[in-house]
Amino acid sequence: MGTVWLTVAQLGALIIALALAYRPLGDYMAHTYTTTKNWKVERGLYKVIGVDPDSDQTWQRYLRSVLIFSVIGVVFLYGIQRLQEFLPYALGLPPVEQSLSFNTAISFVTNTNWQSYSPEVTLGYSVQLIGLTVQNFVSAAIGIAVAIALVRGFARKHSTTLGNFWVDLTRGVVRILLPLAFVTAIVLIVGGVIQNFNGFQAITTITGGTQTLPGGPVASQEAIKMLGTNGGGFFNANSAHPFEDPTAWVSLFQIFLMLVIPFSLPRTFGRMVGDNRQGYAIVGAMATIWVASSALMVAAQSSLSGTATAAAGGAMEGIETRFGTVLSSLFASSTTLTSTGAVNGMHDSFTGLGGGLAMVNMMLGEVAPGGTGSGLYGILVIAIIAVFVAGLMVGRTPEYLGKKIGTREIKLASLYILATPALVLIGTSLSFAIPAVRDSVVGTSMANTGLHGFSEVLYAFTSAANNNGSAFAGLTANTPWFNTALGAVMLLGRYIPMVLVLALAGSLAAQGKVPATAGTLPTHRVQFVVLTIGTLLLVSALTYFPVLALGPLAEGLK
Repeated sequence: MGTVWLTVAQLGALIIALALAYRPLGDYMAHTYTTTKNWKVERGLYKVIGVDPDSDQTWQRYLRSVLIFSVIGVVFLYGIQRLQEFLPYALGLPPVEQSLSFNTAISFVTNTNWQSYSPEVTLGYSVQLIGLTVQNFVSAAIGIAVAIALVRGFARKHSTTLGNFWVDLTRGVVRILLPLAFVTAIVLIVGGVIQNFNGFQAITTITGGTQTLPGGPVASQEAIKMLGTNGGGFFNANSAHPFEDPTAWVSLFQIFLMLVIPFSLPRTFGRMVGDNRQGYAIVGAMATIWVASSALMVAAQSSLSGTATAAAGGAMEGIETRFGTVLSSLFASSTTLTSTGAVNGMHDSFTGLGGGLAMVNMMLGEVAPGGTGSGLYGILVIAIIAVFVAGLMVGRTPEYLGKKIGTREIKLASLYILATPALVLIGTSLSFAIPAVRDSVVGTSMANTGLHGFSEVLYAFTSAANNNGSAFAGLTANTPWFNTALGAVMLLGRYIPMVLVLALAGSLAAQGKVPATAGTLPTHRVQFVVLTIGTLLLVSALTYFPVLALGPLAEGLK
């Protein structure tokens, strides 16, 4: 009973905090992306980069802007890693190896933050600050910008444009992420997260031994790491490290941070399409999946099978003992349902079903509530599929928010939901199908053989394709194969969906509005929420059940 009440209390606290933030933050973001007024600092930036803030872009130009900016980010981040030894505050660390630099550059530009290295002994403070932290801001802002472009596609009529990417990017960073991160960093410092420029320090422990402790500007990176659903840790232990996550209330606060923007964006959606009820329907679908997943994760990790587990009060292997089973389970569920990837426990050591559930959370497309921006545009694509299915059932042309869902729209939506699973399954199969690669994977990378070893590889590609970044810690991914393959999967998993979403947005914006009739499916009621959730679960189950049966399901049932 104690576990049940603790779960209810912590879930309840999160729900109340998120509910209080939903309206003001959602309204503020809607105002940010609809106002015609530019701040002085923004106008100065537009002059420097040669952008006319009053000119809108077609979906093709919007997409080109996204890709150009991202390519520049990859090249810059790769370069400063390779030149690290010449930068200030390098801490005497050497240049980062080529394949690892490639993997890390793509990882942070795509908002994945997959880390095949130990950060505190690989990257100096300059790379952490001007490379990784900057990308945490702009990659999150790109996700929000693409989501806003899709929302404009629903809101506009007979339009050939979706807004201006450079304006959306700038406003996302300057007006939303920077102010929130500044306040959040102060709260984290008060909570005990370190913020300094100290190098490695040798200390004497209470037993008379010596230990080397790192320092660093951790709180400032931790703030945007969570708010931007990035997830890359300053230290190898990520949010299980006491310098990143010192107390239980800070850990609960970090869960709130990774959820608050994705859960508030449906309000922004409702305001921009002129019907707040649509936002409530979308957030209702998101919240239902998140609560169900969190409860199931706690149940899986609180299972008392076995003498040792019963004595510990739950499956404590891989659980951070400072936080306990419930808080670590809530963290694991939230980080894999968003695209955050931060961890305050080790998913590799969770129970078979607990680790499998973390994997399933990502396989759902991370839409409950998903990443900053990517969660909203992901669940809107699912909503379009749900409307199409409902239209087939009653023999009517499907409509969503006054826009007809025709052949072009459903093709784009179908390709969207197929792209990520294809990357996961192809990447996993190639790791075992190519003899030379299989020898490296089995002999070097996998810490475990059999079912669990297969799950480690499957989890890695699932995390990369969904731009999550968490890992089963038993997998050694710093090898030429995984650095290259996961880098390619992260890149394709980020930008193929964006291409399809922006093309879909352009198609919707070009349409007029179809007036609602007695036969129009209401998309603001519980019925539609259930239909959307059912569509999501059905699509994911049909796609991933066979491969899950080979790994986590078989392991959990055994």
